[in-house]
Amino acid sequence: MRSTPHKALVASAFAIAALVAAALPATSAAAAPAACTPAQVVTNGGFESGTSPWSQSQTSVITNRAGQSAHGGTYFAWLNGVGSAHTDTLTQSVTVPSGCSSASLSFWLHVGTAETTTSTKYDKLTAKIGSTTLATYSNLDKNTGYAQKAFDVSAFAGQTVTLAFTGTEDSSLQTSFVVDDVALSISGTTTPPGDSTRTPAAPAYTVNLSSNAAGTDWTGHESASFTNASASPLSEVYLRLWDNYHGTCAAMPIVVSNVTGGTAGALSVNCTALKIDLPAPLTQGQSATIGFDLGITVPSGADRFGYDGAFSMVGNALPVLAVRDAAGWHLDPYTNNGESFYSLASDFNVTLDHPTSLLVPATGASVDTPGTSGRTVTTATATKVRDFAWAAGPFSKLSGTSAAGTPVNIYSVSGISASDSQSMLTTAKSAVDAHSARFGAYPYGELDAVIDNNYWFGGMEYPGFVLDLVSTTALTHEIAHQWWYGIVGDDEYTSPWLDESFTDYATDLAQNKTGASCWNSVSWASSAEKISNSMAYWDTHSSRYSTVVYGYGKCALHDLRRVLGDTAMAKLLKDYATSHWYGVSTTAEFKAAAQAATTTDLTSFWTTHRIDG
Repeated sequence: MRSTPHKALVASAFAIAALVAAALPATSAAAAPAACTPAQVVTNGGFESGTSPWSQSQTSVITNRAGQSAHGGTYFAWLNGVGSAHTDTLTQSVTVPSGCSSASLSFWLHVGTAETTTSTKYDKLTAKIGSTTLATYSNLDKNTGYAQKAFDVSAFAGQTVTLAFTGTEDSSLQTSFVVDDVALSISGTTTPPGDSTRTPAAPAYTVNLSSNAAGTDWTGHESASFTNASASPLSEVYLRLWDNYHGTCAAMPIVVSNVTGGTAGALSVNCTALKIDLPAPLTQGQSATIGFDLGITVPSGADRFGYDGAFSMVGNALPVLAVRDAAGWHLDPYTNNGESFYSLASDFNVTLDHPTSLLVPATGASVDTPGTSGRTVTTATATKVRDFAWAAGPFSKLSGTSAAGTPVNIYSVSGISASDSQSMLTTAKSAVDAHSARFGAYPYGELDAVIDNNYWFGGMEYPGFVLDLVSTTALTHEIAHQWWYGIVGDDEYTSPWLDESFTDYATDLAQNKTGASCWNSVSWASSAEKISNSMAYWDTHSSRYSTVVYGYGKCALHDLRRVLGDTAMAKLLKDYATSHWYGVSTTAEFKAAAQAATTTDLTSFWTTHRIDG
């Protein structure tokens, strides 16, 4: 997330008068084992690391030869395309671990054909796992680009099976089946313990928007379905119209109208909250859907919601449901110093109709299809994400695949050099793998980064989508937010340290920094200043926000590592991420998990490091 004036590049050293952590013994007791460690189990799914461990029917199936292109990186699997009777196969043996509630196989497929029929399947590609056929594609499935295919393979948990692609061609007219970025991701429960107090739960948003020629104005419709998870009836919901902060109530950038499924009330919190009364209260387990027309006007400015020349950044523009928990409705004000966002893991299906001249990177997996004359329809699908963001503009795009198989796309505004774009691609691929190894496999499919050196805030994260300067440290930080805010959520207004401190700590680890001189020249501003303070405090002490939350916060976690020991600290964070996967973290829960990982009483540690909760 961001700080003023530069978010993720906190480079100054910090000190503390009483460093009790260094004096505490590094003894620990193992925490209870997690039921499931999220992981990605296909090896070399992007085909960038040679052919192993894939088995191919001929040496040219995995290739980078001319005639086709990769979805990410430079290599891909090209089956068939011969134009005569021919069969190609591509296989890999995979083990689907037990103990996880979810296993999903995905891959990207492009079908190009010389066949002219609109009714006969002459050439076919079959995707199988074990003896089960997942899908069969044919020349009738031809497309102009790649489309992602995904399948629930949870039934194969605990088994070692063969993943197989088999392509067959008849005697004439070629069909090419091009496969790339194959992944089999496992994860645990999507409803961690304790989340039942947070409602409305399981939000699912469907959005259809069309833009003007510049990509600065978007109009259309949005619907939101949800369930009351709480034992208390739900008689109303609130939509957060966060980006109305960037305008006035008389001229709102985000306009909601024609509400269905409920009755719109008055706007509040400087027009960033809209109450919608439901026709009848929902009891626990009951669901409902609201809908509304939506207008978005992107203001001028190189901001997370703003346009910089021909390039528009559309962050936090889609209305999302506010959260009600044990403390009641969370209707906190927008903060420009950091973040106010608090939302539950949600599903988004977003259709963006825009001029073909504009590239539209977005949260989730995107597929482009031709629209009306001169226009393209980008359909983005994202599951278990807390927010949805996109950009629009004539970006330069550079793609690759990380060693562990995550597709990465760098979208650069004009003025960013090719070498800087390549550097950011290299950084992103390294960072996503480093964080995956420490905290659990990256679950969002592709990762998009929009690079613009005019951002005043340094960088900003959304699920599967980040904004950043040309900066190795900043980009590594923003990508770490995919875990600490994205996967492991938190109430960012009440407890900003739970994502910013953890993310800066993860950035240090990814860059092999130990925090050895963390506490040089520290100075607390007052007895009220604490790492765990809310944005209500930091908005009135804005000059201290990044120093304390980013700097002192990550140093406190380095100290905790020294207390627990490196191995126990690594296990604590990975197990904590697993147990809160798609859930919400609180300071009290993290402190309890840390205490369970050591026989040392941590009471004085939290007091000395000013972490309350």
